[in-house]
Amino acid sequence: MAERTEQRLEDRVPELEQLERVGLFTRREVRAVLRKASALEYKIQRRALRKEDFINYIQYEINLLELIKKRRARIGYSFKKDEIENSILHRVHCLFNRAIGKWKDDVQLWLSHVAFCKQWNAKHQLSKVFSSMLAIHPNKPALWIMAAKWEMETQLSSESARHLFLRALRFHPECPKLYQEYFRMELMNAEKQRKEKKAFEQAKMDLGEFNYSEEILNGEMARIIYREAAQKIKGVEFHLAVLSIAKLFDFTQDLQKEILESLQNKYADDPLTWDYMARRELELGSLPAAQRATKQMKVSEMAQREERCCAVFEEAVRAVPTEDMWKCFITFCLERYNRKTNSEELKQKRLERTLSVFSKAHESSLLPEALYKQWLQLLLESKLFETAMEAAAAATERFSQSVEMWHMRLQVLIQLKSDCVTQCFEEAIKHVKSKGSLPLWTLWVEWSEGTNSKEDTETLYQRSLHATTPAESVTMKEKYLDWTYRNRGYKKVKKVFTSMCENRPFSLDFFRKMIQIEKEQESCKMIHLREYYERALREFGSTDPDLWLDYIKEELSHPQGKPENCGSIHWRAMKMLQGDLVEDFVSKYTLLQTGHL
Repeated sequence: MAERTEQRLEDRVPELEQLERVGLFTRREVRAVLRKASALEYKIQRRALRKEDFINYIQYEINLLELIKKRRARIGYSFKKDEIENSILHRVHCLFNRAIGKWKDDVQLWLSHVAFCKQWNAKHQLSKVFSSMLAIHPNKPALWIMAAKWEMETQLSSESARHLFLRALRFHPECPKLYQEYFRMELMNAEKQRKEKKAFEQAKMDLGEFNYSEEILNGEMARIIYREAAQKIKGVEFHLAVLSIAKLFDFTQDLQKEILESLQNKYADDPLTWDYMARRELELGSLPAAQRATKQMKVSEMAQREERCCAVFEEAVRAVPTEDMWKCFITFCLERYNRKTNSEELKQKRLERTLSVFSKAHESSLLPEALYKQWLQLLLESKLFETAMEAAAAATERFSQSVEMWHMRLQVLIQLKSDCVTQCFEEAIKHVKSKGSLPLWTLWVEWSEGTNSKEDTETLYQRSLHATTPAESVTMKEKYLDWTYRNRGYKKVKKVFTSMCENRPFSLDFFRKMIQIEKEQESCKMIHLREYYERALREFGSTDPDLWLDYIKEELSHPQGKPENCGSIHWRAMKMLQGDLVEDFVSKYTLLQTGHL
């Protein structure tokens, strides 16, 4: 092993000598490179190999290549690349091959090798990497697509790309992405050949030796792929994806027409089909630029296009009366409303249309729960407060167990300073389950703090502790403690803290808040701090090393503290803490003893 390592290091000597001879590196730098390379080389010769060692070695060599590239640019020297860079490139490829041989399943390692080959234009090597990678990982469509794209776009070989796609489809006969990219590749190939043919014809060259197939030029290969895929892949999404690809090429009108007809025949009841057909009206029938001379004409034309879209959507919600269909319609209206325009008339028209569609969806009982919030926001922005309150009430009637719907309705009532906020809160608490009701209680007490008397708010806090689930009551305990201290003072907060300590569960912040309150007092008593720390440690002593350390620091720094207690606290911490937390505690405790914490 040592001999092999020494041999590899000796093999580096010629390139290092060249680096020094041509003035790219100094003698001192060459020695540093040799030392580092020696250390890295020995690490990858161990019996127990580690992937990180190979990655570090490869990264070091890549950094070296980048440095040489910068030095060459700086001094303007471009010779001796065979003796210097090619030698390093060969070594990096060997390192990658060894690492991949050991960890074949690591796709990221393969992709790193691919990226390296692309960066340094190692085309021959990259072809081998792709071939080996696909033999090991034929189950990953993305890798086949990557290899085929490289063949098509870099190697300019449509035949090789086609061959790869056909092989990939044998492994993945129902993969939509593979069919989409294969479809795209054939259209790109057709476009490339059309441009070539046009260039030759313009140059009046003889096309006899060039065999341009009319089928390929017209995109027939892509049509065959689409038809084959359409038999195997179900769902409107695939048809829309290939249609959007076909639209990128100006010679595919017939193909687009075929895909569109298939879409309408097979998926007439799918909301996505209607959504596409409606949005298509935005692109169709636009006036020539010469006829859109004035700003008013442009606005008028855009308004007409949007009206045509909405007419299709109106037909769609009659034909397919579902929540998903209304969602598509509303999403379109919101998108148009949120588009910037200098025309107040168009902005107003979009707003009225959006509100009208929201209202119709709601009246049909087909407005999705998630969209009620956007409707209310729009109504409030438009200062339609009465309508907003009615809509919010209707939302909670329809989704009576939804915490989010009640929360939304209450926010509207609070914002509008309604008189029936308390009544609505009571109604909400009756309808929703205690699990998940925390947002309502949080909103209620926060509203009460600014509106009701302290007595009412305190009663509300106490009620919330029993009404929420044990896990959610933790948050209310923290809020109640904080509110009591701010509004009722130190003596009252101590009583509240003691009473709440009788009912688990607690959060660590609950105890830390009480410790902080005690420390803020002029006559801060260590006996109280000990009580709070001890209570906290009973709950969190096995999982929080910092709590123990803070307790020790308190004993050391407080005027009434007893440093002699620190040993006992340390011993208890070592017994209670679990797993790796003991090590964490010991290291921090050592820093504390040396004054570094």
